[in-house]
Amino acid sequence: MPATAAECCPPCTFTGRDELIDRLDAAVRLAGTEAVTSAVRETLVEMIAAGRLVLPEESKRPAEGSYARRLVYQSPQHGYVVIAMVWGPQQGTALHDHDGVWCVEGVVEGEIEVVQYDRVEVKGEKYRFEPQGSVKAGLGSAGSLIPPFEYHTIKNSLEDGRSTVTLHIYGRELHKAHIFAPDGDGWYQRTVRQLGYAD
Repeated sequence: MPATAAECCPPCTFTGRDELIDRLDAAVRLAGTEAVTSAVRETLVEMIAAGRLVLPEESKRPAEGSYARRLVYQSPQHGYVVIAMVWGPQQGTALHDHDGVWCVEGVVEGEIEVVQYDRVEVKGEKYRFEPQGSVKAGLGSAGSLIPPFEYHTIKNSLEDGRSTVTLHIYGRELHKAHIFAPDGDGWYQRTVRQLGYAD
């Protein structure tokens, strides 16, 4: 059973921690989700590119069988969370959403491929999506997902056996997400997945 935030002991210190928290605190005080995510994205791009944000080694370990989610920081005042995600060779996600929560994702090590989807039709728990193209993102790249434009897949796109590490900032802790399994002709069946942390 994955751990919850209350059960996790995230690393207390890492290079750039204080600057990251100060800048995220300032970003989430801005008016409007687009302004918030733009400021968060700028923070990640600048800090990663300049080498001012270096995650602790214990947060970058891959997990067997699936990507790893590790809590790095949770704001007691604003509620946002910072999560390190580690993608082993060929690891990725199913098509999913973020349960209506904004997110900014930055690449700390390696490379990911993100495919975004548009929801075009809904019939009960069945959804029809159309892919809107894929983007490969390398070190220092960052992008945002703002509901309702939150449907996507992510995978480690490196072909040399290395892991990829990404940093995800969510507007609040995600306890669940919706997973969409292919059901033919562009249709997907929606299910709920409870989320936790690798350790």
